[in-house]
Amino acid sequence: MNLTIRKATLKDLDEVAVIYEKIHSAEENGEVCIGWQRGVYPERSTALQALQRGDLFVEEQEGRIVGTAILNQIQVDIYKKAHWQYPASEDQVMVMHTLVIHPEVKSQGLGQAFARFYEEYARQQGCSYLRIDTNEKNTRARRFYQKLQYKEIDILPCTFNGIQGVNLVLLEKKID
Repeated sequence: MNLTIRKATLKDLDEVAVIYEKIHSAEENGEVCIGWQRGVYPERSTALQALQRGDLFVEEQEGRIVGTAILNQIQVDIYKKAHWQYPASEDQVMVMHTLVIHPEVKSQGLGQAFARFYEEYARQQGCSYLRIDTNEKNTRARRFYQKLQYKEIDILPCTFNGIQGVNLVLLEKKID
């Protein structure tokens, strides 16, 4: 399998937006339960903002964009209320936001490959603490992160990325 994970470019934006749309459709059809909302989050504008910041990444398989995530050191406000296991300074923390794999190619190890990339990217940036969040409803993601040794630290109610009534699961992992 020819797989590449790299920073996104402007030409990738449409394909990232298509993945978001496919996930919204899968959720509306009851195929997945992520807790995202079409027209609210994530949208093409989500990817564009990340692209402009330089923290949008894509996973490419045989020339096709099959996954995407945002990797940066931005901890959303609700993180301040969490009881983190590791009280790390902001410059020691890397956060993965909005990891999504195209629903047509799920269950092929693409999420795990992206998670490995995230951990290596964090190391290269000098970050030993990894943080991720997901909606409490997203039991598939919660199981996925637990298998990768992420620990659920807190579940906090909030409005998240414009979506009201979210119970946000905060996860953490320390790497060497």
